[in-house]
Amino acid sequence: MRKDIRTVTVGVDGSRAGLDAADWAAREAERRRLTLRLLHAGGEPTASASGAAPGSVPRPRRSRVRVRPGPELSAAADSELQRGILDRAAVQLSYAHPTLQIAARRTDTPALPALLEAATESETVVLGSHGFGGFSGFLVGSVALAVAAGAACPVVLVRAGELPVDERVPADTGDDTTSPTRTPYLLPVVLGLDLEEPADELIGYAFGAAGVRAAPLHVVHTWTLPPLSPPSPLRDGSGGAGAPGDTAARQDAREQSLAAVLGPWRHKFPETEVSEEVVYGHAGHHLLKASTRAGLLVVGRSVAGDGLGRTAHSMVHHSACPVAVVPHD
Repeated sequence: MRKDIRTVTVGVDGSRAGLDAADWAAREAERRRLTLRLLHAGGEPTASASGAAPGSVPRPRRSRVRVRPGPELSAAADSELQRGILDRAAVQLSYAHPTLQIAARRTDTPALPALLEAATESETVVLGSHGFGGFSGFLVGSVALAVAAGAACPVVLVRAGELPVDERVPADTGDDTTSPTRTPYLLPVVLGLDLEEPADELIGYAFGAAGVRAAPLHVVHTWTLPPLSPPSPLRDGSGGAGAPGDTAARQDAREQSLAAVLGPWRHKFPETEVSEEVVYGHAGHHLLKASTRAGLLVVGRSVAGDGLGRTAHSMVHHSACPVAVVPHD
């Protein structure tokens, strides 16, 4: 894949969850008018790809004594099975998305370095929440978690079973049962924003995601009372330390700061409906709550930090909707 070709890359491992992630990635590539790249990295095929359901009990072997194929035959058979995983995924996605450009790539490189390398030439990398082999168990810290913590581009983690309908909710037709069904509307994109680090990369990704979906954008900023510390405009509307109980002034200062940060972006994306929420409390709690009524949750990751950071790590493990982790300076 040439680096001048803009792509959405998705890790494909043959699992059902991997195919759900691939379908999400296909919809995202269509929305953004990008090429979809299917990537299958080194390792054995998943249990579901080889015929056994995840978590099922393997069938007993007929005999302990059998003729084993030579290494060349085994490698050829494995290579054929890996190509079959990609071929099946490509065929299914081409039927569901006939106008989408799809490229498939198989590599013997282990999953983590293969995905990190793919991130350097992709606009987005997408991974499923459950899988086997290279993409297993990111909920407890596998390759997908490491990719989200180290990729050069945004990484979207898609929960198992995510379907197109999960991005929409039915429009309320009221008590008039004779009216035709209205077109469902898209759930909002939710952005968790730290006003201490209002990175353009993060805000731009969230506005872009909402724009290509024609979905509303809901920006959430949370704050708590700080310990005794030097004065800061965000800690007190007057610029002083402020009284511990003076939460109204602090709330007002942060609302004004958030409005000022988002102002230029509202001008750049005039067709995007934007709502702002400044709320007292910890970010993890309020963003998880917001994820239950969101189509996509966007959080940031500082490239200067170590790993995902506490809030992003919590969202990756517990969010009720797909999570986009966006690296920023």
